[in-house]
Amino acid sequence: MLAEPTRPERETISLFEAFGVEVEYMIVHEPSLDVAPIADQLLHDADGNPNEEIEHGDIAWSNELALHVIELKTNGPAESLDGLAARFQKNVIEIDRLLGSIDARLMPGAMHPWMHPDTEMKLWPYGYNEVYESFNTIFDCRGHGWANLQSCHLNLPFADDEQFGRLHAAIRLLLPILPALTASSPVCERQLTPHLDHRLETYRHNADRIPQVAGSIIPEAVFTQADYESQILKPIYEAMAPLDLAGVLRYEWVNSRGAIARFMRNTIEIRVMDVQEHPAADVAICQLVANVAKALTEERWSSTAEQQKAETKRLKEILLNVIDDADETVIVDPDYLKHFGWNEGTCSAGQLWQRLAEEFPPSEKVLADSLEVILRQGTLARRIVSALNGQFDKRLVPVYRELCACLAEGRSFEGKID
Repeated sequence: MLAEPTRPERETISLFEAFGVEVEYMIVHEPSLDVAPIADQLLHDADGNPNEEIEHGDIAWSNELALHVIELKTNGPAESLDGLAARFQKNVIEIDRLLGSIDARLMPGAMHPWMHPDTEMKLWPYGYNEVYESFNTIFDCRGHGWANLQSCHLNLPFADDEQFGRLHAAIRLLLPILPALTASSPVCERQLTPHLDHRLETYRHNADRIPQVAGSIIPEAVFTQADYESQILKPIYEAMAPLDLAGVLRYEWVNSRGAIARFMRNTIEIRVMDVQEHPAADVAICQLVANVAKALTEERWSSTAEQQKAETKRLKEILLNVIDDADETVIVDPDYLKHFGWNEGTCSAGQLWQRLAEEFPPSEKVLADSLEVILRQGTLARRIVSALNGQFDKRLVPVYRELCACLAEGRSFEGKID
C-alpha cells in the first residue's frame, strides 16, 4: 500500500531480525507476449470487486502503478529468507494458472523488450488511483522509467536512530555494485541499449522535472531520522508543493532514491535491483546482500565512522559505470574496495561479488545454484545479450518466451534457446 497517514503500533524489530522482499512481474498476452493490462483480473475479492492487495498466506499479491504489473511480496516481515523462494514460486505457478485461462502469462525481467509506453501504458484505475493520477499529472508516466520497470525490493529493519545510521551507511556502500548482480534490462523497444541495466538508467531520470525526488539515486550521507527528514524529505515536499496542492504525494514513499528510509515502519527499502528470471535468483541475491550489509554494520572490514564518510559523488560514479557494464565494471577506487575487505588493487564488480559470495554462501541449494549461474555466466542481462547474438528479428521473441518458461518452471536462464 502506498498511503501511510498514521504510524501503526508495532513490535520493534532490530537489525536483520526480519526481512521484506517484493518482486514485480509483467503480465503479457499469449502468444504475442505483448503487455496485457489486466492485473485487475487477478486482484479482486470473492465478489469480483478490484482489490489492491490479496493475501495468500504469507505471500501477498498487490498492484503497481501500471495495470500490466503485479507484485508478489512477503505478507509482513519474514523472520528468515529460508524457504521464501519456494513460497514465491508456488504463487507464480498459481498466477500463471489463472492467467492461462485468459490467454496470458507472467514475464520476468526488468523491462519489456518491445513495449511502447506512450501508447500501451494504462494506470491502475481503482484504489489509490488519486496517487497514480498525481504522479501522472506531474511527471507524465507514459515513459519507460514509470511504465516499464520491474524490480526486486529488499526491506531491512532498524530499531532506533543508532541502528538506522549504521544500516544507512552500509546500504549506501552497497548500492553502486548491486547492478553487477541484478542487471536484467539490456533491451528497450527492440534495441540493444548502451546499458545492461537500462531500467535503472531510465529510473534515475523519471523525476527529472523535480530533481529533488530522486537526487543522485545514491542517498545523501545522513544518518539520523531528523537529518534525513530535514535534508532529504523536506526539500522533496517543498519542491513538489506547487504541483501537488492537495498534498497527495506528501509521504516518504515519494522519495525515489535507490534506497529510501520508511520511518513509518522503520525499514530501509533497497530499490536498485532488477527482477530476475525466477524467484530463487532474487532471494539468493537478497540473502547475499543482507549478509554483506550485516557484516558492514558489524564493522567487519571498516568502521561505521569510515563508512559514513563515503562521498555521494564518488558512489554515484561507480554506480553509473556498473549500470553500463554490470559485473565486468572495473572498480579502481581502493578506498571504496577496502570497505569490503578487498586490498589487492583493482577488481571487477563481478570479482568482488565472487569473493563476497564465498565468504557468505547461500543457505539452500536452490539459492546456491541460482547464484552460481549469475557469478559464473554473468548477470541475466549479459546472458540475454549472449542469447540474442545480434539476431533481434529472429531471436528476440524466443529468448523472452524462454524467460517466461524459466519463471514458470523456477529455473535459471543459461543463455540458450532451442
